[in-house]
Amino acid sequence: MNHGSAHTRTTVIGNAGDAAHLIDTLKTLNGRANGIWFLALAGLFLDAYSNAALGAGLVPMVKQLDLSPTQVGVLTAMAPAIAIVSNPFGGWLAARIGRVRPLLMTKVVFALGAVLTAAGSDFQTVFAGRGLVGIAYGIDFAVAMALLAEYTPASLKGRLNFWQGVWYTATTTNLLLTLLFYKFDVGADIWRWSVGSSAAFALVLLVLQLVFLVESPTWLAAKGRLRESAANLRRMYGFDVQEGTQETGPAQDPARQVGLRDAGVLFRKPYLPRTVLSTVISLTQAMQYFAVGWYLPVISLELFGKEFEKATFGSMAFNAVGIVGGCLSAYAGRRFGLRVSSMAGYAMVFVALLVMGATFKQLPIGLAALLPVLFIFCHSAGPGPNGKSIAALSYRSDIRTLGTGVTGMLGSLGSVAGLYLFPQLQAGIGVGGSLMVLSVVPLVGLLTCVAIKWDPTRVAVNLEEEAISLPQRTTVSA
Repeated sequence: MNHGSAHTRTTVIGNAGDAAHLIDTLKTLNGRANGIWFLALAGLFLDAYSNAALGAGLVPMVKQLDLSPTQVGVLTAMAPAIAIVSNPFGGWLAARIGRVRPLLMTKVVFALGAVLTAAGSDFQTVFAGRGLVGIAYGIDFAVAMALLAEYTPASLKGRLNFWQGVWYTATTTNLLLTLLFYKFDVGADIWRWSVGSSAAFALVLLVLQLVFLVESPTWLAAKGRLRESAANLRRMYGFDVQEGTQETGPAQDPARQVGLRDAGVLFRKPYLPRTVLSTVISLTQAMQYFAVGWYLPVISLELFGKEFEKATFGSMAFNAVGIVGGCLSAYAGRRFGLRVSSMAGYAMVFVALLVMGATFKQLPIGLAALLPVLFIFCHSAGPGPNGKSIAALSYRSDIRTLGTGVTGMLGSLGSVAGLYLFPQLQAGIGVGGSLMVLSVVPLVGLLTCVAIKWDPTRVAVNLEEEAISLPQRTTVSA
């Protein structure tokens, strides 16, 4: 490859390593590239918004549809439960057909799921609608994180953590719109408006992504589609680049289709420690977040009163802390690295959970409210975003979505475990005791980060040039 400046002479690319290297030469993203980057990130806004849509109007929905506690539990855990399967499926799909097509497909599924849920008059219909949302959520998350990693130059990798700030922003937006619908006096139908609004978001995003999103140049080059890769490098970044003759990177065969059977490669050298680190962070952060998420409405009601408006404002106040922490996590990731910022976050969450558990209902309410604020801030600025970001930044492009899919699957397991285990613990040993038991979760995360030294933002490795051995196949699928 000719490594000359993009502005002085034409660069020729021959494989995925060349495409990745060219993107890595950038120190900033220009206006167009930045716009496309944030448009890919906007899909994660929809993921969070759809997840939150049910929560904001849960009480009126339960009354209107006369749902049992079991049915409510099933509906709230639905999206993360289905994502256990749809995360790796999304990874497999994106490894085969590219990043953009699955992302567009999920917007259609999101819209259908939202409309079905909003129109539901019984548990079965709402269940089916939430099922579709869960499928779309799992696929979209795995693929969007991989695409963002492939769009991002090495010097800006920490900004992948912006997804955490976007997540809390989406949740807050949903609460704000729910308050707006409340003002229009829609009564018990408020949950239908909250859920239905996510269909409108999905359709707007579908149109924008259809028009502006650019397929990953690195993935195209890994597939041997050098002409399209060069065209997308020109279109997105303005590089003066053209295709060269096909050069195969180490152990890369463009004709080789990567499938779920290749997932074993994630657990062999050089990937095993990276997979363990990203998976443990994903699993533990999801467990601690979803287990403690229950505590926030309780505090909100105590602090802000039982009225719907006041309780919603309380939830928004807690989410605002998450927005600040989530946006700061991008800075912390760049400044200290993803591993060290995770360690600091886990240590603070561990302390917050212990103190919350030991002093539950003993502290004055104002002081008690500071503990979940500390928890949310340290969670969102530290380990909250890092499992997914580390996974997206740790693998070669032809298997990257398998990595994000498998990590996402295990993160979803953590969410489901948190949502289900906490009520059981609470019933058995009370809230205070449960919080103290849960402090083991961030401790496990902290010790894993201490033991595994990998940090993709702190190594000068061109992932596309790493040699890995995929299992031999007797036939190559078309």
